[in-house]
Amino acid sequence: MKNTIKVILQKLLGFENYLFLFAIYIIRSLRWNKKEGDFIFFRDMIPDEGMILDIGANIGVMAVHLARTHKNATICAFEPIPYNIKTLKRIVRKYSIDNISVIESALGDKTGTIEMVMPVHKSARLQGLSHVLHQSITENNEGEKFSTPVITLDSFFKDNPSGKQIIAIKIDVENFEYFVFKGATETLKKYKPVIYCELWENKNREDCFALLTELGYNIQVLHGNKLCNFDPLLHKTQNFFFIPK
Repeated sequence: MKNTIKVILQKLLGFENYLFLFAIYIIRSLRWNKKEGDFIFFRDMIPDEGMILDIGANIGVMAVHLARTHKNATICAFEPIPYNIKTLKRIVRKYSIDNISVIESALGDKTGTIEMVMPVHKSARLQGLSHVLHQSITENNEGEKFSTPVITLDSFFKDNPSGKQIIAIKIDVENFEYFVFKGATETLKKYKPVIYCELWENKNREDCFALLTELGYNIQVLHGNKLCNFDPLLHKTQNFFFIPK
């Protein structure tokens, strides 16, 4: 959607209603969006059981798709931005979904509080690019700022009273993935979930590759409707599947 249209719709509808209607539109149209083919493949490859983590759940689009196709699983949706949380909860109510659990926190490599930003470009709020303010992230740092709780995945699942297996993780946290994985090493070692992750070509990607390889994962991509080992000379993509060996 062009920036000018976003500005008009956000002013006309109000930002919260804009997010709600935008979420409904994307939920309904996702299956026909060729750019989301990798996510659909990930969704369909994982079994309908245990827990599926949606880290960076945003306004709930992928959480809803996972919950609808995996009715026997619990979808743990981690989201720290207040506007996104409100929309996510509203979407869950609209679709009467009872297997999504919303966790109102960021994830990282330590617990406490953390500063985040929802970028604003020429008066348009870009909720999809919301991210942690960190020295390693140098783009899209101007906008509406938030102070939010941050926890580690290891601390969150230290006891795991439900006893459910973590079978899969979808993560999209705008260049903060390495720190989330760093705070989840014990969880990843214990459960060995399949991971679907968007990573841009930068140091964050390199660090994620190194850490997850060390933890016993193969780096794969979708090519010709099949997963194959990632070859940087052959595969130009930002979508990666980390498959336990």
